[in-house]
Amino acid sequence: MSRPNTFSIHPINKFSNLGAAVRRPREITCFSFDEDHKYRQDDSSLRYYYAPLLPADLNKGFDSFRNLDDTADDHLDGLLQALIHYEGEKKAKLDTDFVTWRGMMTKIMIVPFSNLDSWEMNATMFQDTIFIEENHDKKLDNRQEQYGQAPVRGAMSQDLMSYWGYKFEAISLLNQHWCYTDRKNIETRDDLQVSNYAQYCSIVRTGFGKSKVVIGGEVDAVKDVKPPEQGVPVNWVELKTTSELVNEKEQTKYERKLLKFWAQSFLLGVPKIIVGFRDQQGWLQRLEELDTQTIPDKILKSSRRLWDGQICINFASVFLEWLKSTITTEGVWRIRKREKSPVLEVFKLEESGTGNILSDPFIEWRTTILPGLLPVPNGEPDLKEKPKDLHRIADPQPP
Repeated sequence: MSRPNTFSIHPINKFSNLGAAVRRPREITCFSFDEDHKYRQDDSSLRYYYAPLLPADLNKGFDSFRNLDDTADDHLDGLLQALIHYEGEKKAKLDTDFVTWRGMMTKIMIVPFSNLDSWEMNATMFQDTIFIEENHDKKLDNRQEQYGQAPVRGAMSQDLMSYWGYKFEAISLLNQHWCYTDRKNIETRDDLQVSNYAQYCSIVRTGFGKSKVVIGGEVDAVKDVKPPEQGVPVNWVELKTTSELVNEKEQTKYERKLLKFWAQSFLLGVPKIIVGFRDQQGWLQRLEELDTQTIPDKILKSSRRLWDGQICINFASVFLEWLKSTITTEGVWRIRKREKSPVLEVFKLEESGTGNILSDPFIEWRTTILPGLLPVPNGEPDLKEKPKDLHRIADPQPP
């Protein structure tokens, strides 16, 4: 392990007046996980928002919850498979500085205001792009620590409170647009088994300052319909639950939560967040619709001023530029944030290889298959690869 390179977080005011430019996120491709959590190169798991009936018991169905086991490390596999499809259609290599999941960019963005957070990421440089994933072992350790804490007297279990969010989604979404759904299916959503196996994942191209970034992440639903034209803004909806704001303490907790709510939606270009407010027993009482773009201004107008969205954007821009100057060679790198630490650390773990951050099919695609699709210098296509092989890899089919 090499000696860590460090990036100073404090004082955060040094990031306040930089005015970093942000490229509006645009979806370039997508994919789905079906109800068996199998990859599909389509939008079959896209769902549609339709407000639930209130009040609603978010505890209902907990005993039959079909909860995905995510203890295995999937790395960036789904995202990379979708990029193979995208590059196969375009017959061109994607030009970007970074490829990662939304969760990683969210953690980076909120660093200036998340002093108590502790996380680790793995990164590798491949063909002039830095690929970043979560350190899966650290993720499982953090989860074990969270769930191992002594429960607060009278509080619900962590498992049950996590379920409330999935139940809120189940009673708020439809598999088809409401105009194609009969009244019975709308009104009986509360009786459906709750499952988190199926997911729709959007992959967007965005940018912070001089850094080009491609991000993949799950989107809960669309509010009306998804336009057929690629790159057109979509009326995505993100669903969140939180406790009712019954006192000053709950109001403060909510404004802190809004930092992550905002960052997650901002990164994928989600314009609306629907917040479901519940009581301490898990009964959904009311809904509030938030415009993603207006949340930072509301926080700055609050007497608490707990965070600043522009500082988050500026911080991410400066950090990514620094990261490009730090991760310049092959191998496996670690990006680490310690609790209460004034710096982010970046150091090399392995001198060569990708540490399974990149899948074998993606490496084969980039090094062997894609070059056969690219124009040769004289402008004539290189036809060395067999068409059937090109089609098989460029357009992967669901298992």
